[in-house]
This record gives sequence, C-alpha cells and structure tokens, in this order.
Amino acid sequence: MEWTDDAIVLASRRHGETSAILEVLTRAHGRHLGLVYGGVSRKQRPVLQRGNTLRVRWRARLSEHLGEFSTELARARAAEMLDSREALAGLNAFAEVARAVLPERELHESVFEVAEILLDAIAASDFAHWGPLYVRWEAGLLEVLGFGLDLSRCAATGSLDDLLYVSPKSGRAVSGAAGAPYRERLFVLPPFLLGSQNASPSPAEILAGLALTGHFLQERVLHPHNRQMPLARARLGELADRESA
Repeated sequence: MEWTDDAIVLASRRHGETSAILEVLTRAHGRHLGLVYGGVSRKQRPVLQRGNTLRVRWRARLSEHLGEFSTELARARAAEMLDSREALAGLNAFAEVARAVLPERELHESVFEVAEILLDAIAASDFAHWGPLYVRWEAGLLEVLGFGLDLSRCAATGSLDDLLYVSPKSGRAVSGAAGAPYRERLFVLPPFLLGSQNASPSPAEILAGLALTGHFLQERVLHPHNRQMPLARARLGELADRESA
C-alpha cells in the first residue's frame, strides 16, 4: 500500500530513540498517522512542526497498519507563529479540535482546503482577521460531520429576515421577533455566519460565533463519545473574551 498527498501537521511525538509518530490532516486521506524514521533529528524536527504543510508519502504492507511516512516541506508556517500568542492560540485550537472531532482516515477534502486558508491567515494577520475564518472552519466541521447548522430561515416562522439567534437544541436560526421572549436561552447569531460583508466582525461577534460552534461540537460530536472540548479550544475562547472586553 502506498500513496502521496498534501498534509498539514497536527501533532508529532517521539517514538523510541530516533523516530516520531506524525499525525496529519491530509487532502485526500483524512486525518492520518504514520511513523517517521529519524523524526526527532535536527533536520526533521523543524519540518514536523504543527501547522506546516508537507508533501508526504505513506507506505505500509496492509492498509490497516500504522505505516511509514516520508516527508518534504511544502509550506513552513510554524516559525511565523512562534512570536505571537494570538497565532499560537489559533494554531493550537485548530490542531486539537481537528484531532478530537475528525475520524481517522475519513476523507473530508473541503476541511483541508479551508484549513490551508485559515492557517495562512493566522500566520499573516491578527485575531480580528482570522477569528471569523476560524469560526467558519468549525461550522464547516459540523457540516461535513452531519451536524450542520440550519441558518437559512427562522425555525419558528419560516422568515428569511432578521435572523438574530440560534436554538441550542435544534441548531436552527430564530428571528428577532420570535426569539425575543427566549433570548436568554438562545445563542446570538453573528452576521458574518450569514455571509454579511457590510463590515469587519467585532470581537463580540467572533466570541458569539465561537460559543455557537463550540456548543454544537461538544454536544453533537464529542459528548456522545464521552469526550470533552480540548483545553486549547477553551484558551481560544478566553482570547476572544479578552478582545471583546
């Protein structure tokens, strides 16, 4: 068995004296693990850093085996993020959420493609720019996993206008008029998730988006498997909370 693919590094850990277990998000083979011989060497360590994009070749005798990766650096991002606490918070949240919610070896090409855009934005700009992209990426995760939010119309009235809230139970949008009596129990629906291009989202809107997608990832994806949201994701929420204060 052998294939070659583009891959984003999610994690790397030492295995034995000189090797590493590499976990990546690939374009055409999903979240995948493999052994990298010499992965802890001075030459390989900078390559296998979280957030870098690699060209990988995976080989194994049988498809169910762990297999072996050979790697070539395609896009070095990790070094660009080391000096920014904001960027590291975004990178770590991205990687840990992907590891937690994506089934191993299940193809989701769109998740990879949006992740490339997101990571380039995290490396190049500040939270105000990439925060909404991160929220959209998590909304995309919900969609591909079969738990997408329905933000097309009001769940109560069918209205296409004035969509201000989301039901925490159904994941459907609710209009301002229908949701007003229950607004304390509903999530705020930030306009940027509806495709609004009128202005840059405020920190409060980004925080609302993180609360929304985080709730449904926890309740619909993680909780049924008795798993909790990664701490790195909680730290990203804390960053958004500070920015919105």
